[in-house]
Amino acid sequence: MLWHTLSNINQLQDISDLSKEQGIDAILLFKHSTRCSISSMALSRLETRWQDNEKIPAYFLDLLNHRHISDEIASLYSIEHASPQVLLIKNGSCIYHNSHNGIVASEILEAAKK
Repeated sequence: MLWHTLSNINQLQDISDLSKEQGIDAILLFKHSTRCSISSMALSRLETRWQDNEKIPAYFLDLLNHRHISDEIASLYSIEHASPQVLLIKNGSCIYHNSHNGIVASEILEAAKK
């Protein structure tokens, strides 16, 4: 899986702008805690079942180092913080989110196509 690292709060505006571009189905945000076994399991499951797709750029957020970015994501999209958590951003809005065992690659890919 090709990850873009989300490590600067200013990237959130870039992600919002990118989500509005033609040819982009959605932007995937994955919030991960490196100390959590459930988060590691969700990440592994996602990576093994994900079909790389240029129409869905994927961003990885290390929560232990950048919790303030997760807090900003929660505020921007009115989505309560969870870990692990995925969000799909389309046209500047969150169109899908899930967490823990609800993180399923096929469901994320399907939601991105809507």
